[in-house]
Amino acid sequence: MTLALGIVADDLTGACDVAEAATDAGLATVVSIGAPSRVPAADCVVVALKSRTADPDVAVADSVASARRLLDAGAERLYQKYCSTFDSTDSGNIGPVAEALADLVSPERPVSVGTPATPSVGRTQYLGHLFVGDRLLSESSLRDHPLTPMRDPDLVRVLGRQATRAVSLVPHAIVRRGADAVRAAIGSTASGHVLLDALDESDLEVLAEAVGGGGVLIGGGAGLAGAVARRLAAGSAPAALPSLGDAQGPRLILSGSTSERTREQVAAFRGRVLRVSPQDLAASGATALVAEVEAALRDEAVLVSATDEPHAVRAAQDALGRERASALVEAALAEVAVAAVDRMGVRRLIVAGGETSGAVAAALGVTLLRVGRSAAPGVPWMLGERDGTRLALLLKSGNFGSPELFSTAWESAP
Repeated sequence: MTLALGIVADDLTGACDVAEAATDAGLATVVSIGAPSRVPAADCVVVALKSRTADPDVAVADSVASARRLLDAGAERLYQKYCSTFDSTDSGNIGPVAEALADLVSPERPVSVGTPATPSVGRTQYLGHLFVGDRLLSESSLRDHPLTPMRDPDLVRVLGRQATRAVSLVPHAIVRRGADAVRAAIGSTASGHVLLDALDESDLEVLAEAVGGGGVLIGGGAGLAGAVARRLAAGSAPAALPSLGDAQGPRLILSGSTSERTREQVAAFRGRVLRVSPQDLAASGATALVAEVEAALRDEAVLVSATDEPHAVRAAQDALGRERASALVEAALAEVAVAAVDRMGVRRLIVAGGETSGAVAAALGVTLLRVGRSAAPGVPWMLGERDGTRLALLLKSGNFGSPELFSTAWESAP
């Protein structure tokens, strides 16, 4: 099997999102959590890192190591997956990682080309400005993200502040002229970053035709990755999706995301809700929480939620420090997940939030995931194993899914 596409993703939920796009396109796809010691046989391998908010030097080193593994395994094209809302800070990590990976792909002409536009989930780019639905990024709830507040919608400016190389734009007027026009615009760049406008799926198909031949680092959201994958799959039918079988077991949801959509999902959930805060965890740890979950799971679906309003999140960060507040929540929800699988019979688990999903997967010791059925655009069930026990994990980006997802996702569970 030829490794047609190697993808380096900056968090786990983003890796699942892009893996779903590649699978739907017809590529046999697996997700490796961290750089694999041996790259699995597949048409597409996605390496899920925890690099979105890491120190830039760490993010670059981890991304380069992962990319080298993929290229050494014969990857014909390399893709840098980042969030469809361009989540980053002025120090990175999209720009620094893109420059390092572009140097690997083509050291003589290191160029990164891409777009976060993913119209299927309401992300579009026009004149270099990123929109979430019909709102500029800076007017959406992402402006107050606790880790990567996005208050500038002009991606040329955003990327320029974190990159050492020039940033240019291929505007929508050129995209509408077709792949040759886009290719010519990219070809005039000797080195640096080229951002591409896209408003709908037809624009993404044009961009994939323009960049899919290789020679540059391709990057962006799942939208462009899916379009590139469709060209590589050449009409192949999607592979059969894996399943756990008939056993259902208790239903558990762990929510560490603070996004607006996740807050809506928590509010809409009608089962048992156990709320926890970083301050509670700092004072008493997670032992009592685990016991409370175990008692509650005997009767109904349970949601363990650290999701809260922005002012409460800021208060916890002020009291404990941003990193400690996040770490306390991640560690506690991961501890609950391990106990739920090992002692409570949970085999299907929903986790909301990229950082939380990464912490849960690491605690469970899951290293390889396969794409199952979709619960919502960009939110597939993923199949993995813990010590020989098969698990279905719905690892949800904070801003994805309908408000009712925590109740409806079980209908598509494998």
